Amino acid sequence: MTLRILEILKEKGKTKYWLNMQLGLSFQNFNNMVYNKTKSIKFENLEALCDILECTPNDLFKEYHNK
Repeated sequence: MTLRILEILKEKGKTKYWLNMQLGLSFQNFNNMVYNKTKSIKFENLEALCDILECTPNDLFKEYHNK
């Protein structure tokens, strides 16, 4: 699974900078999350993303298949 954060931001006309300021994460942790370079995400961050982006966890994730 991958996070669709960049897609959702584009749909809502918001920037990564805006979201990072809302979340209050370090730039490195935020960047790793946005670019799917992390292996886990804290539930509190998932909940915050959903609240800030006004979406559900299902909206945040996209399934992918390695072939």
